[in-house]
Amino acid sequence: MAVEPSPARSGQLDPSVPSSADPDSLPAAEGPGRTPGERRPRPRSGLSYALLGPAFVAAIAYVDPGNFATNVQAGATFGPLLLWVLLTANVVAMLLQYLSAKLGVATGKSLPELCRARYRRPVVWGLWAQAEAVVVMTDLAEVVGGAIALHLLFGLPLWLGGLVIGAASLVLMPMRGRGRRRFEVLMAASLACLLALFLSQVLGTGAPLSTAADGLVPRLSGAESLVLAGGIVGATVMPHVIYLHSALTSDRYSLSLAPRSAGGESGGPPDDRDRPLRHRLLRHVRADVLIAMSLAGAVNVALLVSAATLFHPDAREAADSLAAAHGAYERLVGPMAALAFALALLVSGLAGTSVGMYAGEVVMGGFLGRRISVLLRRLLTMAPALVVLAAGGSPTGSLVMSQIILSFGIPFALIPLVLLTRDPAVMGRWVNRRTTTVCAWMVSAVVVALNVALLVSVFGG
Repeated sequence: MAVEPSPARSGQLDPSVPSSADPDSLPAAEGPGRTPGERRPRPRSGLSYALLGPAFVAAIAYVDPGNFATNVQAGATFGPLLLWVLLTANVVAMLLQYLSAKLGVATGKSLPELCRARYRRPVVWGLWAQAEAVVVMTDLAEVVGGAIALHLLFGLPLWLGGLVIGAASLVLMPMRGRGRRRFEVLMAASLACLLALFLSQVLGTGAPLSTAADGLVPRLSGAESLVLAGGIVGATVMPHVIYLHSALTSDRYSLSLAPRSAGGESGGPPDDRDRPLRHRLLRHVRADVLIAMSLAGAVNVALLVSAATLFHPDAREAADSLAAAHGAYERLVGPMAALAFALALLVSGLAGTSVGMYAGEVVMGGFLGRRISVLLRRLLTMAPALVVLAAGGSPTGSLVMSQIILSFGIPFALIPLVLLTRDPAVMGRWVNRRTTTVCAWMVSAVVVALNVALLVSVFGG
């Protein structure tokens, strides 16, 4: 196994967005923590679309095949009952992705890199091990989902479809390497495609949508609904892109704004020359996260509402598998609806597995300072999915279970994220406001409580 140190960050803006083509950039003045001649956005009002994009890469993980499985199962089994869980999880995801993005902008480092710098080695190794498990479970969902889509569209055996999805993801990876901007645009296009397909599903079926409002009232209905709620949280709050998003913004907006103490580096008055720029970047980060995560949330809501209005209560067999859901769409709506569902599943699997591979590189490079070849990582992470597909196990069942397992990885990404973003020594003037920190800790407590309840429900009978 060829293992080598990760390359150091250059500390410059993404070269895929040429400064000469971006009227919002100009040479930064030399100063502490800044590279001479480095270019930075001009601190003026308004949004620059050239600075949007990282959140769209992260958002793809929130509409992966695991979401398809849990949302279809939730809608077909319980109708709109769990819609409030989905909406709440999406708001939580917005907060977490914003904190992750802000961490990368403020420090120029990813969350795994900061954990390696600040925590003891046993803790770092433990965090890395669980993060790699999260990446593997994520890849299982993407590869299995993509394989199911190829089987529905072309009749390919599931194991062969899994190999095709894995090979296709390798084709997409060089695009990310040559220019992250193109990768961001591709992921944004994938997200738009998914939204268009599912909005057409919801609006074109003629099913009554008024009953969906019943799902806005927080309530559950037995242990099965609790397990599905945990699956929705695991599918909607994705730990691997909490790690990834900080790396995306640290590369994309890396302006080397070194955190300074309140009294300046020499004990004099505070040096806040970067305040206009900092505020502008925060506006872009917030807008990026809000737009991307709102689109991802709309896709998930459309999927759950579509399943709830079409399949509950008379076609609950659609909850048995994604293939059964595909058949139910074809029987109840028509072949075009079934085709749209299969195409959306394929787009989701392909885009999601590419993002998952990217996150795996960030996890190993950040926590261990090492990397392995893309091909080796591809083979290692997709092996469990191929085993599931070749063994003839339930693909949809494995998708739902992978999302439940993912939910247990959330606290291990969330707690270090909150601890770091509330620390002035790490964040400088970018440190969280007290309200933000309180909300983040409340989210952490709720997620941990949900995981404990899931353990009791699943293993306690």
